[in-house]
Amino acid sequence: MRLLHTSDWHLGKRLDDFSRLEEQQAVLQEIVEIAEQEQVDAVLVAGDLFDTFNPPTEAVEIFYRSLKRLSDNGRRPVIVIAGNHDSPDRIEAPDPLARECGIVFAGYPNSSVVPFELESGLKVVQSSEGFLELKLPGAEVALRLLLTPYANEYRLKACLGAENSEEALRDVLEQKWKALADQFCDSAGVNILASHQFMVPRGAELPEEPADEKPILHVGGAQAIYTDNIPPQIQYTALGHLHRMHRVGDHPGPVYYSGSPLSYSFGEANQKKYVLLVDVQPGNAAEVREMELTKGKRLLRKRAQGMEEALAWLSDNPNALVELTLVTDTFLTALERRQLNAAHAGIVAIIPEVTHADRLSTHPQKQIDLTQSMEDLFRDYFQHEKGQAPNDDIMQLFTEILAQEEE
Repeated sequence: MRLLHTSDWHLGKRLDDFSRLEEQQAVLQEIVEIAEQEQVDAVLVAGDLFDTFNPPTEAVEIFYRSLKRLSDNGRRPVIVIAGNHDSPDRIEAPDPLARECGIVFAGYPNSSVVPFELESGLKVVQSSEGFLELKLPGAEVALRLLLTPYANEYRLKACLGAENSEEALRDVLEQKWKALADQFCDSAGVNILASHQFMVPRGAELPEEPADEKPILHVGGAQAIYTDNIPPQIQYTALGHLHRMHRVGDHPGPVYYSGSPLSYSFGEANQKKYVLLVDVQPGNAAEVREMELTKGKRLLRKRAQGMEEALAWLSDNPNALVELTLVTDTFLTALERRQLNAAHAGIVAIIPEVTHADRLSTHPQKQIDLTQSMEDLFRDYFQHEKGQAPNDDIMQLFTEILAQEEE
């Protein structure tokens, strides 16, 4: 059986003023093509489907269109769980229609899938809270899935029926997963865990959560889950939340974050993005293959020494989204900003780094001559604070503001 693991689509997310919808549509089309070319039997989407609880209409359209194409008219099941950016109710709302396309939604840790069977041969063999068993078209063995969408610690304990409110969340999850695995997951089928949680090996250093991400590890959120909380029957664990693809561990089978299909902040600059292809047979640990995604724009950071270096580098990297730090002796003029933006359409931020900044606090105090004009007073103030005289653009702006105040 071959599975495709993806997560953290964050549809509708912007990068400052830059819409990413066109890139998102392109990279999801790339994922669909990989699923078709690699003859994938099922697709796992491990949460953070949208960037907000109320995503824009265009993002919702891309989402449903992509899922329908991934499902191949019900011949390839697509199993989707909610992440911490998603509204569980919104995710589950289209479930009756989605089932007709072979798409399964789980918004809560205790969600239970209504049994169904399609003409394609896809069938829900059995279902329980947080568990699903599927018979796939053309497959000789069953696919068993433990599904744990994101919820904060209080909701997780409420959904999982924890009697002791002080009990550690990881212990509650371990007990729930063990009970489901013992009941449903023998060595005759393929056994998978899909979850949107923060998971690490016990005793390991915690990795950083993505920049601009809603953190899971905080008061009112949830604690880290350990890989040794996973039941021994599980052959692969598909995780969502962290945006960098990486292997968390190997106990009891491979545990992976697939990462996001696009870089969504400059903390992810120069990261490669992937989907994971998971080949698994009953009774054996899964084999994982990383498939790089190429349709998204790279996010690059550049520190340039002056305009000449900046313009040359921008010319060499026309298809990236850029955070540019410009080292300069003087403050950046409006003309220079226009030159940079004209040279590259993907500049997200320009950060001037003025080399005289260390002199700002070294100027001796002097007596202020209040008989001067407002313009001269401003020039003196600017010279004192910045270590240089204001240029014509700054003076023109000051004059316009002064005129507005006088009106």
